[in-house]
Amino acid sequence: MKFSFHSFFVLSLGAVFGMGFSVAGYAAAQPEKEVVELPLQELRTFADIFGRIKASYVEPVEDKVLLESAIRGMLSDLDPHSSYLNEEEYKELRVGTSGEFGGLGIEVGMEDGFIKVISPIDDTPAQRAGVLAGDLIVRLDDTPVKGLSLNEAVNLMRGKPGSSLVLTIARKGAEKPLKIEVVRAVIKVTSVKSRLLDERFAYVRISQFQSHTTDDMLKAVRKLDESAKEGLKGLVLDLRNNPGGVLNAAVSVSDAFLEQGLIVYTEGRVSDSALRFEAAPDDVLKGAPIVVLVNSGSASASEIVAGALQDHNRAVIMGKQTFGKGSVQTIIPINQHTAVKMTTARYFTPSGRSIQAEGIKPDIELDDVEVSASKGKGVKPLKEADLSGHLENGNGKAKKQAGEKKDDKENKGSLAARDYQLSEALNLLKGLAILQKRKAG
Repeated sequence: MKFSFHSFFVLSLGAVFGMGFSVAGYAAAQPEKEVVELPLQELRTFADIFGRIKASYVEPVEDKVLLESAIRGMLSDLDPHSSYLNEEEYKELRVGTSGEFGGLGIEVGMEDGFIKVISPIDDTPAQRAGVLAGDLIVRLDDTPVKGLSLNEAVNLMRGKPGSSLVLTIARKGAEKPLKIEVVRAVIKVTSVKSRLLDERFAYVRISQFQSHTTDDMLKAVRKLDESAKEGLKGLVLDLRNNPGGVLNAAVSVSDAFLEQGLIVYTEGRVSDSALRFEAAPDDVLKGAPIVVLVNSGSASASEIVAGALQDHNRAVIMGKQTFGKGSVQTIIPINQHTAVKMTTARYFTPSGRSIQAEGIKPDIELDDVEVSASKGKGVKPLKEADLSGHLENGNGKAKKQAGEKKDDKENKGSLAARDYQLSEALNLLKGLAILQKRKAG
């Protein structure tokens, strides 16, 4: 893998509930060779208001509190992802990439003054309680969300593990707001899960991108390849409800399936924000077909992977259009205990597409539907072999083809009932594998 960048940086999952796409850089976030003139009139206005609050507010307010509030407001008004990080928030951001943190287990953002659920994280209290991507949280216990900043709402969602919080949720299609009780817990996230869907077709689920995700994924693929008879014939990569995370992990996961070419690049006003990432000549699947599952909860780093594999024609993208977070946040330390998270660039897919507010459009769109088996017995269709006195085929006694066992059919049906999109991805993957074999043979 080739990296082209000017300064050391680390990517982070963000705060307890915000796993935005973040770069920690130590250069000043100011355009080079640009003279910045201070707006003296506006600063006089600021100083005047500061003085009036100090003198006339109903209760005394410390200078530190007022200035921190001013900084928070200045950043939060820029976009939903820029913010000020106090000591606790900065510490949580740095710990986030380890895959263990406290809270409800949801990735959130702001929309029209409410908290929008970008994605519930796998195997967390929020997911188990039934919180869905796209839900709007309008009340936290008895506290209305309207009027709160994202950080204020996140602070209310935090709490002692074992304590509960009632979320009042507005959900599309629901006639009235839903009340969902979620019990807080220490979230331990396993970012990679895997299994064989069939004898030679692999399933790998990445729930979020952490610093160790690529290593875990490669180990999983190798293990499945060893378990499969004669090796893997294809892979379903499930990125549904994956809110993003570490950029390095997204780049290296993409690189694992690409032999050459650009993976992603970023552009911003500062020279340090111009980054390019290219693939090294290796493919862990050796060209076997890939189907990538995405939905509206797939954001940021997930969109980098989907966009790179789509642009290089390395995978078929299936599902729903992704979230559309194509911006880069730089973490600028102010001192040892606080920092500023500020949007400094946009990222682009290899073909030059900006995903910001657009997302990745799947090659094949699939609704998230429920499928159930027909309860009617029906009539068994008549075949030539059922006719009395039929001719033999000349090849000897017909053999049962592999995969035509009753159990296999039942498994296929149950997979469609459990996860229709995954079932369709597996069917497509099998078709691609057949075509690939015919072309090679």
